[in-house]
Amino acid sequence: MRTAGFVLGVVAFTAWLPFAFAQKPSPDLILFNGKIFTSNVNHSYVEALAIGGERIVAVGSSKEVVALASQNTKRIDLGGRTVIPGINDAHMHLGIAPAVYDLPFKGVDPSWKEITDALIAAASKAPKETWIVGVFGQTVLDDPQATRTALDPIAPDHLVMLFDWTGHASLLNTPAMGMLGVREDEPNPEGGRFVRNPSDHKLTGAALEFANFRIQRRFTALVGDSEAGAQLNDYLENAARLGITSIQDMAQPIPADRCVALFAKAPPAIRVRVIWFGLTDEHGRLPEEAHPPSENLPPLVTVSGTKWVLDGTPIEHSASMRKAYADRPATSGELDFSQSEMEDMLRDALRRNDQLMVHVVGDRTLETFLDAMDVTGGESVWAQRRVRLEHADGMMPDLVTRAKKLGVVVVQNPTHLALDLQRWGAGRAEHNQPMRGLLDAGIPLAIGSDGPNNPYLNVMLASTYQGKSAEAISREQAVIAYTLTSAYAEFAEKEKGSLEPGKLADLAVLSQDIFTVPDSELPKTESVLTIVGGKPVYDRKVLTIQ
Repeated sequence: MRTAGFVLGVVAFTAWLPFAFAQKPSPDLILFNGKIFTSNVNHSYVEALAIGGERIVAVGSSKEVVALASQNTKRIDLGGRTVIPGINDAHMHLGIAPAVYDLPFKGVDPSWKEITDALIAAASKAPKETWIVGVFGQTVLDDPQATRTALDPIAPDHLVMLFDWTGHASLLNTPAMGMLGVREDEPNPEGGRFVRNPSDHKLTGAALEFANFRIQRRFTALVGDSEAGAQLNDYLENAARLGITSIQDMAQPIPADRCVALFAKAPPAIRVRVIWFGLTDEHGRLPEEAHPPSENLPPLVTVSGTKWVLDGTPIEHSASMRKAYADRPATSGELDFSQSEMEDMLRDALRRNDQLMVHVVGDRTLETFLDAMDVTGGESVWAQRRVRLEHADGMMPDLVTRAKKLGVVVVQNPTHLALDLQRWGAGRAEHNQPMRGLLDAGIPLAIGSDGPNNPYLNVMLASTYQGKSAEAISREQAVIAYTLTSAYAEFAEKEKGSLEPGKLADLAVLSQDIFTVPDSELPKTESVLTIVGGKPVYDRKVLTIQ
């Protein structure tokens, strides 16, 4: 099986032998009689593992590991159940929202008529001054009728905010603009735009890229700490139910400093990495004073890394391409930042000794960023610093070798693999969004959700890859990408990501065997027992502790 060999060279598998533990305390907990996937290709499956304190102390056959038990050791007979390392969601966004009335649509790409019909019905039911929100897609983005001029007469007494499912665009009515402090003379931030009518230059209510990110921040700021904490707790509880033991939060729309403050009041039960998300104003990139401190943090919370968004997505025609969009030949998208700004981002990361992560979708954006890496030192500076390309959809064949030499890590999101091919164009779509090709080239591939956080849905999508089966990866490779390589992507592969002696005991006992069930059954998977640092954080009570 071809997989993340670059990690396995760093993390050698530690052999387990009963005599190695003869002079050590007996384990606190043993899981045996299972199908345990270790995420280490040299020893992919074992039957049992032992936990002492917060770490794994032994793995091997049931006979070998059970022999390590004392009368004080707790035991769980897995009854053949599948166990995997805890899922590490390498790219997600913690979100909160005030009380809203959600517009019901059949999908994420409703027509403008569907939106206005739903809004008329909602305005007749929802109390005045209620937020009415809805999600749209490319059809509305392409419709010139989609403006606040059309929204205002329908819901003049409500706060209407529509946003596209990519998170890169929004549309507000006039009351919502007022509530969120969007002035009629609002300046465009660098890398973003408040859309204006070409005739009278008045705001249409639409906001793109960094203008939209600013709106998202202001929207979440309406939520009080108590409610925000409750919403975050609900999310984390659901994550534990799915076997997720680590998340890497691109701190938008909740800013990093507020995330840390909220977790200080209510420490999370799973591991949370908070990553600073850079914003801009009309003068340029905002300074780094918003980076929260990395000391005196709540248990299980870490703060590191900086993320910048370098372009948009093809849904808004804002990912920057080397050739024009197939369905809009007049544009090829645009960069949010110049190459010189990208060079400054890289130098900032060196100065702070901080990991840099960049949202990069279009092939022109990726090529420009690789150029910036070469200018700021190239392979000799960057090969070991694990600069992360979030998405890297435009990783065309001519860019793969350059990316490999520069030591980048790609974090892909399988739910994005079905992006609209009409916008890409058939020739470009054939090569973009690689997965197996990255592994074959030796580029580290991690997985994050950046959307629905069901890991087993993402495993299904990565291992089937509809329309591009040659780029599909195996289920085992997908789990490794979601565990060991996700840990590698945050410099944590020596601590977690695989089930090996000495590593943190973060794992999930699953409701079904994700390596053998039919593809369609994968998204139904849940954890029956999730353990973080040797302690259960979710337990469905179907396993008996002896």
